[in-house]
Order: sequence, then C-alpha cells, then structure tokens
Amino acid sequence: MRLDKYMSAAGVLSRKECAAAVKRGRILIGGLPAAKADIQVQPGQVITLDGIPVVYREFTYIMMHKPQGVVSATDDPGERTVLDLLPEQLRRLNLFPCGRLDKNTTGFVLLTSDGVLSHRVLAPKRHAEKVYRFKVKFPLSDQDIETLENGVVLSADSYAEEWKTAPCRVYPDADGLGGEIVLTEGKYHQIKRMMEAVHNQITALARVSFCGIPLDPALKPGEWRYLTDEEEAVLKKCAE
Repeated sequence: MRLDKYMSAAGVLSRKECAAAVKRGRILIGGLPAAKADIQVQPGQVITLDGIPVVYREFTYIMMHKPQGVVSATDDPGERTVLDLLPEQLRRLNLFPCGRLDKNTTGFVLLTSDGVLSHRVLAPKRHAEKVYRFKVKFPLSDQDIETLENGVVLSADSYAEEWKTAPCRVYPDADGLGGEIVLTEGKYHQIKRMMEAVHNQITALARVSFCGIPLDPALKPGEWRYLTDEEEAVLKKCAE
C-alpha cells in the first residue's frame, strides 16, 4: 500500500496533506524519514507522524455514547449527527451508524466502516440482542409485561407499517416505572410503539448494550472510543 493511501485510510492525513508532511520530514518509517508519499509500506511497519504512531485498521469500530438531540445519520442539513461528534480525521473514514437510535434516545451507537458486518449484525435471522433502559409514564402491570414479552401487534396509524413484534424480555424496576427491555429487532420507534400498545408512554430511553457489548460507563454523553480487541471479537461472533 502506498504511504499516502495508508495515511488516508488511517484517517490521519489526506493524500495531499501526506505529500506536504513528507517534504517537512514529519513522517518516519522505521525511524527514518519517508522519502516519498507514494512509497510502498506495510501495515506491520512502524510509521509515525510527528512522533506519534499511526495505526492502520482495515475497518474501524467505534463505541459512542449518543446524547439526546443528536441524529443517527451520516449527514443531515438541519440536525447535528453522530459523525459531527467525531474529530475531523475520523470523519474521513466513511463511518456510519450500525443501526439507528431515535433523536431523543441516548446510549450505545456503533460507528463502523464495515458494511458487510453491519448488514449481518442487523439481519433479523441473527437475532442480535439490543438492551435498553426505559422509563414510562404509568407503572407496568404483570399483564403489560406478559403482553410485551409475547409480542404485540402495532397498528400503522401515522407510522409506515403494521406488524407483530418478536418475543422480547422485560425486566421491570420494583416500582414498574422503568426497567430494561431486550429486543432482537429494531423497527421504527419500536419501543415507543410497544408501550403505546399497552396504553403507556416512554419518558426516557437509552440503549445500554449492543450485540452483547455493554456501553462503557466511563463514556459520558457525546464521548466515544474504539472497541477493544475483545469487544471486536464479540461483535464479529455476533455477525457469524
């Protein structure tokens, strides 16, 4: 791979910026200044920019704690998106959210450049689990929980379609005004519509786990980090 392509793929420099950095001696390969921007390099070589190692990743996997009011999209002319929360160099990597959260839903959003994995993880036959913390306006009864867990028919009304939800698991808090719900699907406004089907209303919703990977409690809303090697392995297992 050419050096300028390597730097671009790593989300560090554009090809034009790489050429300028080489001229200034800012890029070292194995401790020696790079001779040209089009020199061939290998991912295993030690390449630094201004003394900082540059790590090449074939695909990028990022855990983000999405804050309220931000949309899960790559671009929106009227709204702030999850990509707007990333530094400029990462926005060059063609990242996109793997699945979406509603604008006012917070929590775990996976950002990746791996389209194949994203498609597999979101495929209904994979039954990939998503866990959400929720709060509702009225206490959930035992009957409400049984109805939700067995699947409810959601009417189309102002939404796009009508369907019956797949079985899920609900773990209510002691007061019935909140809890966790585990889904294996992710339809439009699904949890909101499920609660409406049992004559209730969501007042707060946050995804706390995706594909068996819990949201890092150290991440504040708007913060992000790369998945660890162990988390990547769990994610790829989920996509098998």
